[in-house]
Amino acid sequence: MSALLQNITHEVLSAPTWLVLLVVGTIVFVEDAIFVGFIVPGETVALLGGVAASLGHVPLAAVLIVVIAAAILGDSVGFEVGRHLGGRVVRLRAFDKHRDRIDSAQDFLGRRGGAAVFLGRWTAFLRAVIPALAGMSKMHYPTFLRWNAAGGIAWGAVVVTAGYLAGQSYAKVESWLGRGAAVVVGVIAVVALVVWQVRRHRAESGEQSPARESAESSQAR
Repeated sequence: MSALLQNITHEVLSAPTWLVLLVVGTIVFVEDAIFVGFIVPGETVALLGGVAASLGHVPLAAVLIVVIAAAILGDSVGFEVGRHLGGRVVRLRAFDKHRDRIDSAQDFLGRRGGAAVFLGRWTAFLRAVIPALAGMSKMHYPTFLRWNAAGGIAWGAVVVTAGYLAGQSYAKVESWLGRGAAVVVGVIAVVALVVWQVRRHRAESGEQSPARESAESSQAR
């Protein structure tokens, strides 16, 4: 896996500007648009876009614009998918193992409304399913769009900036030790950020599960 990440990092960082922006934008868009965000690594690729900007391969402003626009547009497409096809999609066998998490996401959306669209942007699974579930719930699109735009702007700015800051360390090591070692450091920085996101998501899930069990127990009484 580390060799694969190193190869991906090397290819992204050495690609032409237009290709970096195309790949980053497409993956971020697909992550949100077609209900597969827990498979497609949009956040990781956005981080690498920030690293590429830090190294001068692409303009930082261009990466920010592409990531934010792709996030907002992808969520909007996901919303429409949910509105027109969501019920059929979530009943597919491919989602059976995620049934409990989808139910929890629906409950979260029901409790928080538009705010769930913003908050869901910060975890991979919710980022994938909340737009479609919002469409299924018949949420008014202007309400969805306001929270979606706020989440896309905040998430895109934070993730790309994190990659940009990680890239500065990458550039220093590259000048000291050569490109091979610098690639490894860049991969480590990106992986560390991803692992942090995964652990935070698991911690949030762990906090929500006992609360849910407690609520169900109280209702049973």
